[in-house]
Amino acid sequence: MLYPTAAAWRAAPKKRALFFAMSGLGKTHLSDMLRQSGEWFHYSIDYRIGTRYMGEYIADNAKREAMKVPFLRELLRTDSIYIGSNITFENLSPVSTYLGKPGAVEKGGVPIDEFRRRQAQFRHAEIRALLDTPYFIDRAEALYGYPHFVCDTGGSICEWVDPEDPGDEVLSTLSATTLMIWIKGSEAHTDDLIRRFDRAPKPMCYRESFLTDCWERYLAESGLSGAEVDPDVFIRWTYARAMAHREPLYARMAQNWGITVAAEDLADVRDEADFNEVVAGALPAR
Repeated sequence: MLYPTAAAWRAAPKKRALFFAMSGLGKTHLSDMLRQSGEWFHYSIDYRIGTRYMGEYIADNAKREAMKVPFLRELLRTDSIYIGSNITFENLSPVSTYLGKPGAVEKGGVPIDEFRRRQAQFRHAEIRALLDTPYFIDRAEALYGYPHFVCDTGGSICEWVDPEDPGDEVLSTLSATTLMIWIKGSEAHTDDLIRRFDRAPKPMCYRESFLTDCWERYLAESGLSGAEVDPDVFIRWTYARAMAHREPLYARMAQNWGITVAAEDLADVRDEADFNEVVAGALPAR
């Protein structure tokens, strides 16, 4: 582990942290707080995915829709207008909009085969963005002079790694260069996340085996064909199952590659000093 003890973490002149957890448990909020201290570089995996690895997919998808409108079609063909996504740390919706939700096209869904294709694109993009972490650590210090670094990962990080494989490329790379911190939610957090997701369901990424199992089970239980599935109903049905699927993966990542910090402990963090003490409290004293 990069910082084996609380003393090593407190004394480190250059702190490198990485957060992983389900979306909604405070990863981005904490990263923003540290960035605003002026001493921490904030590396957002989702932002890197949207700007570096999926930017063309997102823009081309928007252009494809625009080409269906005669007025816009002519302007695009003559390079009279430009279409691009405006991704920011605060607005990553172009990525989720591109991913879409499987189901009936007339209800805003995408066919399951197209959904799988986009999931594969995202998997490749997220793995590449995660493996870019050491480059950004060096860049943050050499180019901008930041002494500390925080990596804010997406909730799907656990879908592409094997926590039990000592040779896992992603986990080996990340644990060698950062302190991997699992923000563990309580049962109350889980219930709240499910309620929030139910009010505003958003696209998610899943490993192929999990997606196939959920899709086939849902079709069997509902008696619907893929073209009849309401996309929002399906992803609501899948969300609690996805949380149960991811929890043990996060736990093994923390056990084998990092540490665990309770979300409620981080909820009281107000500044960098508070954060450093919470992290130190999760590490062995010596």
